[in-house]
Amino acid sequence: MLTDLRDALRQLRKAPGFTATAIITLALGIGATTAIFTLVHQVMLKSLPVSKPEELWRIGDKIRCCNWGGFAQGEDGNFSLFSWEAYNYFRSHTPEFSDLAALQAGNAQLGVRRAGAQTPLDTRNGQYVSGNFFRTFGVQPWIGRLFSDADDKVGAPLVAVMSYRVWQQKYGADPSVVGSGFQIDGYAFTIIGIAPPGFYGAKLAGWGMPDIWIPTTSEKTLNPGVATHIDRAQGNYLDLIGRVRPGTDPRQLEAKLRVELHEWLASHVSDMEPGEKALWQKQTLHIIPGGAGVASMRDEYQDGLKLLLIAAACVLLVACGNLANLMLARGLKDRAQISIRVAMGASRMRLVRKALVESVLLAVIGGALGIAVAVAGTRLILYLAVQVGGHDNYVPVSSTPSWPVLLFTLGLSVLTGVLFGVAPAWMTSHADPAEALRGANRSVGGSRSWAQKSLVIGQAAMSLVLLSAAALLAQSLRNLEHQNFGFEHKERFVAWINPTLSTLKPEQMEPLYRQINDRLLSIPGVRSVTEATYAPMTGDSWNEGIRILGRPEPDPKEDTSAGWARVTPGFFDTIGAKVVLGRAITEDDTAATRHIAVVNQAFVNRFFKNQNPIGQHFGEDRLKYAGTFEIVGVIRDIRYMTWGYKEPIGPMFWVPEAQSVQYDDPNFTDGDRYSHFLYNIVLWAPGNPPALEEHVRRALSSVNADLVLNNVDPYTSVVNADFQQQDMIATLTSLFGALGLILSAVGLYGVMAYTVEQRTSEIGLRMALGANRSDMIRMVLRGSFWQIGLGLGIGIPLAILAGKLLKDQLFGVQPWNPIMLGGASALLLLAAVVASVVPARRAAGVEPMVALRNGG
Repeated sequence: MLTDLRDALRQLRKAPGFTATAIITLALGIGATTAIFTLVHQVMLKSLPVSKPEELWRIGDKIRCCNWGGFAQGEDGNFSLFSWEAYNYFRSHTPEFSDLAALQAGNAQLGVRRAGAQTPLDTRNGQYVSGNFFRTFGVQPWIGRLFSDADDKVGAPLVAVMSYRVWQQKYGADPSVVGSGFQIDGYAFTIIGIAPPGFYGAKLAGWGMPDIWIPTTSEKTLNPGVATHIDRAQGNYLDLIGRVRPGTDPRQLEAKLRVELHEWLASHVSDMEPGEKALWQKQTLHIIPGGAGVASMRDEYQDGLKLLLIAAACVLLVACGNLANLMLARGLKDRAQISIRVAMGASRMRLVRKALVESVLLAVIGGALGIAVAVAGTRLILYLAVQVGGHDNYVPVSSTPSWPVLLFTLGLSVLTGVLFGVAPAWMTSHADPAEALRGANRSVGGSRSWAQKSLVIGQAAMSLVLLSAAALLAQSLRNLEHQNFGFEHKERFVAWINPTLSTLKPEQMEPLYRQINDRLLSIPGVRSVTEATYAPMTGDSWNEGIRILGRPEPDPKEDTSAGWARVTPGFFDTIGAKVVLGRAITEDDTAATRHIAVVNQAFVNRFFKNQNPIGQHFGEDRLKYAGTFEIVGVIRDIRYMTWGYKEPIGPMFWVPEAQSVQYDDPNFTDGDRYSHFLYNIVLWAPGNPPALEEHVRRALSSVNADLVLNNVDPYTSVVNADFQQQDMIATLTSLFGALGLILSAVGLYGVMAYTVEQRTSEIGLRMALGANRSDMIRMVLRGSFWQIGLGLGIGIPLAILAGKLLKDQLFGVQPWNPIMLGGASALLLLAAVVASVVPARRAAGVEPMVALRNGG
């Protein structure tokens, strides 16, 4: 074997052109596949960096974000988020868990600075967790200590744990941070410890990863005088993950937890809404392995990553076809030497092994270089896929390959070497000595010629599938980005604020927004300004059940949900939304006037079909509140949510910032009060005024120095960011398609060039007998197009099948779109022409006498 290895190295050094072509081709193919597998491993296969992850089980099998009110959950009644009270019930009644931890499903944006500092607030992602959170996962502090159950009690001293990443990047790994006082949302906290390096929590997501952990009960202190999550039995906002005791049967544990869920729900029947009373006994839950934590990112990206892994594998197959052709051509060129070895007694298996060693060596070298390609490719994918929230957004996914990825690359390299090496090795080892010794330039056997051509045909078919898929996905992305959203995002900007990080109260917000608008309108180039709880397609969603005045309580199975937002006057004009009936919210809608609402067309179609909605009354969740709002206007449907683009736009309503509702239920009253914190400012500023963010920052600071502005983004960028995953898939598939096309063209060029070389004598004879140079060009091009034509014949049905498999990824384009398919076919034909030109001209340039003399 060592002799074969040394011989292979010597042969590769003697053919630098062949070696470089082979290694680069393999590096691209293996690197692309490894890049995708790097993400597949980290997002879909990797466990949390915690102790004994195999002992962890999660209660709930759905990814839900971030708050889910009520005693019934989802259309299927499948509980996956839980309230603080339900969590404590499970914890005290389920000894099968040695520890059961709770973590906030969403995140809590925090305003942080060191005690006594006069610097602006540092905006950080916080996460509420139970006192046993770190203990459950077997996590030890880097320095200091972590939470205990005593820290998670109402009235306990306010403490927090900081992530290692923030401690290192923001505070330079200063040990004095531990034990120091910090101001968090205006309250004095003590940082008691630093989490270990690499620990990012128990949830992997593409946004909102925690920088600071705080005990769940701290919410009570941070929000005095109001009902918080921990006060509401039906306020589901926690994911639950527990560590089971040895010997626990998961099926029995799941059955017991379902009984406990029903016991807990039964204790709250008197608190349920009428619809919930009809559904609570049908509620259920499931448990799943929790070693990966709450795999939000896996749930979001798994379909796209599987698609990209298949596309990368197709590129690798095309690369293998190229290398197989090169190896076959090289072997056939050396068939005289091989035949001599056979005639001298060399076994065919010995020749096959020698050729395989060479091909595997090439593949391993290509795989080593492919790791560099993979690192660059992974960085590109991370940039395309998970840069939500700007450059400061942290996602715990690394482009550095781990040991499993390196082993995958090694295994893939060996498999690739065998794949592209075994067939050529076997065929060349079976060369007929008598035939091979007749001359290097005579035609080779038909089976070997067919083998080369078959590889080209397969490459062409695979390339067509990749190109067609890339065209479909690119068109789908264009359709998504240019659909009718129902509002204008061009020349608009979104300023992201968080008034809850200051000491402002809800009652102060309406006059504050008036001041903000006056200051912002004084910025040169700003035409109009408005605020909203959340603007269209900014990623948030508030929903309530609707009750109509004069109608009975709806059936529990009836969908009565509607999204809603609170806005300031001028909102619809600023975003370019059209009023189709009645009027918009104006300055005349004040605290002293009747409570009004503007609804969208979908709201009218669901609740007031074939009726005039103007003057109708509705309310939220309970029949006794059905007369709360009077409809004064209807807006053309606006695409508000950042998901469900294939679904019709749902019902939506808007209410004025200036109006509040006094409910007889404190939970409803608190919800209404806190809805007056508006988080998005939309500015209409034609012409892209210079230094707009700086102007906005100064204007807000002049109104209230503690008002935190995160950033100001062009609204078009905000909308496009909603399609980042689709953009990633379309971009990478296009890159894979282009790479496959290039490799196929190179493969076709190699076969045609080799064919011309082998048929030099025949070409010379034809020209001596009267054929002209045009005849020779047509002969070569005919052979090329014949192979590509067969490739198209095989590839078109495969491309249509691939399109059907992609249908869930497509928007506004049919899987069998003839324009996309025709364009991909035309591109492949063009590549075939380019690849065939040089061999054709070489054939036309053959001198008959020279060819006949050399071939004779």
